[in-house]
Amino acid sequence: MRLLLTTLLALVIATAVGLGLTYATATRGTDLGTLKIGAWTARPKNGTSDVDPYSRATIARSGELPIGTGDGIAFSATTDDKNKPLDGRCDIVVSGVTPAARFWTLTLFDRKGHLVANSLQRYGFTSQEIMRASDGTFEIHIASRSRAGNWLPTGGIERYALMLRLYDTPVGVATRTQRDAPMPSITTTGCP
Repeated sequence: MRLLLTTLLALVIATAVGLGLTYATATRGTDLGTLKIGAWTARPKNGTSDVDPYSRATIARSGELPIGTGDGIAFSATTDDKNKPLDGRCDIVVSGVTPAARFWTLTLFDRKGHLVANSLQRYGFTSQEIMRASDGTFEIHIASRSRAGNWLPTGGIERYALMLRLYDTPVGVATRTQRDAPMPSITTTGCP
């Protein structure tokens, strides 16, 4: 009888640990096949048939539709370059250049993946509408209060994520460094 109870207890513990780890992996994802450049993170294999099973489970759970590898790549950021979480009450500047791409978009989402409501009804910028300096660089101010130039309102939310999608780009699975893909910097310039 004692052997039977010990066996049942071991099976219950193993099941609980297995289900818990599966839930955590499907919710948070893994770092398998992750490309990290500065504060930006991408999973170039998500849009291919070579996607790992953990990423496949995360995609199935979230319902997101990843960009196909032939179409482009999506980078996300939840922190600035100094690893400080992006805070909608602070002033953040995204500046520099993007890797070569025919077209790109930069969008602001809350941590659940929804667009952030704001009175301006501006949720992002595209490569065709952004104002640039004469050398081709740009500066996007992300803040709750209006700013001159390229301003993206946060609505004052506490935490958010940025998504930079590059379409028709050579950036992909073989990309490894900032030199391969010069990503824009993300800097917190001030908090109230």
